Amino acid sequence: MTRIVIIGGGPGGYEAALVAAQLGAQVTMVEEDGPGGACVLTDCVPSKTMIATSVRKQALLDAPSLGVHYSGGADGDAGSAEVDMPLVNKRVKELAQAQSADIGARVAAEGVEIIKARGRLVDPQVVRAGDRTIRADVVIVATGATPRILPGAEPDGERILTWRHLYDLDELPEHLIVVGSGVTGAEFAGAYRSLGSEVTLVSSRDRMMPNEDADAAEVLEEVYRRRGMNVMGRSRASSVKRTADGVVVTLEDGRTAEGSHALMTVGMVPNTSGLGLQEAGVTLDRGGFVQVDKVSRTSAPGVYAAGDCTGVLMLASVAAMQGRIAVWHALGEAVQPLRLATVASNIFTDPEIASVGVSQKQIEAGEIEANVVKLPLSTNARAKMQGFNDGFIKLFCRPHTGIVLGGVVVAPRASELILAVSVAVQQRLTVDQLAHTFAVYPSLSGSITEAARRLMQPTAAIGI
Repeated sequence: MTRIVIIGGGPGGYEAALVAAQLGAQVTMVEEDGPGGACVLTDCVPSKTMIATSVRKQALLDAPSLGVHYSGGADGDAGSAEVDMPLVNKRVKELAQAQSADIGARVAAEGVEIIKARGRLVDPQVVRAGDRTIRADVVIVATGATPRILPGAEPDGERILTWRHLYDLDELPEHLIVVGSGVTGAEFAGAYRSLGSEVTLVSSRDRMMPNEDADAAEVLEEVYRRRGMNVMGRSRASSVKRTADGVVVTLEDGRTAEGSHALMTVGMVPNTSGLGLQEAGVTLDRGGFVQVDKVSRTSAPGVYAAGDCTGVLMLASVAAMQGRIAVWHALGEAVQPLRLATVASNIFTDPEIASVGVSQKQIEAGEIEANVVKLPLSTNARAKMQGFNDGFIKLFCRPHTGIVLGGVVVAPRASELILAVSVAVQQRLTVDQLAHTFAVYPSLSGSITEAARRLMQPTAAIGI
């Protein structure tokens, strides 16, 4: 029987464990914090739980425009909706623990041994887990990553924070300064603004989320400014200091921003130090990320890696797929290499931004030839009914064959809507096939089939 030891219990680790156990391997999962790892306990699950609360709060604030008034919301006043932050954070933590327990129970039910300890490689076939030494035929490293700390902006857990500190706050921050306008910064900035905090978003680039679709980022920034957020572009932070009753963020050009709290969202660093990786022959890049190929192999025989510690794409879905691929390959099963072009991702802002496949940037740079259509959400009947005025559906296809290459959705629950486009990309469907698929009327998904119909028309004006 093949013995597999997995270091790390996040999505890359526990998904690998489940597949390995189902294929008859003897599996041990070593996880220091608990099943689900940081993804479930401190990062993805808690943040999206809190964001769900903020979306509900924003819906209440928007309700008067649909004719619904509440708590003194007469005469067009938005009314009031109080946020009980201790209760919000209590729910966040309890849900995370419950999800971790569910994962632990599922993994254990498959016969996986779970060791609560810090694991490290002694050599490519030996893992040290606490006071135990385990010999393995295959080792999978899935240790995740940790929030990056900037010199001069070290978190204290009270006023200067990473997102892992947020759920210990007793009160809603009066004025939250979010340093970093990537995906994480944009998500938390929007959530806390909807919950009632004054928010300043400090971006070092020309716009929010510089690595995402430019049209989508523009829509979101417009929404944020309309909701009262202060978005500071081209504003790189040089230091964050605590004051008597708050924080002051100093920018490289000498300007300052003052608030009650600062949230640092400036990237992640891999959890790869002190694990004996390089000593075991595992190659790390300059940033400390484990180097892997498309079937999750490292440079050390029998050692695979999955998830954020590889830096491939820091998404739970990618980590899980890397873990599964590692097991399939190690056990000689049929396996397809990881195809990043088919990965669907979502930004949990309000509205959400989901994308899959090729990007507008690639098309504009001439890297890929594609036809493009973009439909504003404001023309969709269901969006009008629900009062959704911001967002769009964008679809890309090959000019001659009509094969769907990708798309972007900016809408409420875009994370659900993108599945149709993702299936089309994965299965190499054409816009004709997508256009001939029935969509419910009225529905937001109807705009996806309408976009496909627009791309079917050979003489139609295909514009951005």
